[in-house]
Amino acid sequence: MKQLLIRADDIGYSYAVNVGIARAVNEGLVRSAGLMPNMPEAQRGWDWVKDAGIAIGQHTNLCLGTPCADPALIPSLVDENGQLHSSREYRAAFKEGREFAAYDELVIEVEAQLARFREIVGHDPEYFEAHAVMSRNLNRAIHDVAEKYGFKEQVASFDPTKIVRCGSTDVRMALEDMLPPEQYDPADFIRRSVEGMADGETIVLVFHPGYLDDFILRNSSLTVNRTKEVDVLIDPAMRAWLEAQDDLRLICYRDL
Repeated sequence: MKQLLIRADDIGYSYAVNVGIARAVNEGLVRSAGLMPNMPEAQRGWDWVKDAGIAIGQHTNLCLGTPCADPALIPSLVDENGQLHSSREYRAAFKEGREFAAYDELVIEVEAQLARFREIVGHDPEYFEAHAVMSRNLNRAIHDVAEKYGFKEQVASFDPTKIVRCGSTDVRMALEDMLPPEQYDPADFIRRSVEGMADGETIVLVFHPGYLDDFILRNSSLTVNRTKEVDVLIDPAMRAWLEAQDDLRLICYRDL
């Protein structure tokens, strides 16, 4: 039996993103979703999906907004205004082979976001990972905090040929929504992914469904493709096609 996990990232990113995720959960195929604990819209986003029975994860956010920890405790993570450094800064440092974010400070912020996650959701995350940051120190911090608390860490790998471990299951991960909008067809992405699966394989497809408001347009390079994903994830024809696959099981992170 093949297993397909459809995941939505970015609960809390913005009001409009929350609206799209809520539709993808409450009307659509999403059974696992990640919450950004430090964002002002995190509580509202959770309130809109909390009764859907999804597996909720910590989508740890180190590259946007105000940290959950005291900025004085994490100087390498914040700018002169106490705001988290951008993903662009992390990518530039990664390409140059340097780490500006101190491991010990990353652990402080990851645990502060965990405390906020627990306040919002009322229980521990059902999976644990990080948002849009290229940093070996962050990967180490996520791993160590997950291990400390016994959380199910989802190691990030978007090479669809690479196998990573999550819980007790080997999985492949894939996403395509960073393609230019004119090249991205999320329905085709889902169908190709399923048709290319081997028997007994588990694949995690990562999506970022959402609608657009001023905040997302000013702070994210991923825009139009979010709206395209909402439409596909709530499409009855896509659900019917997936349910017609006799050898396919739709799962969430609790099943790994």
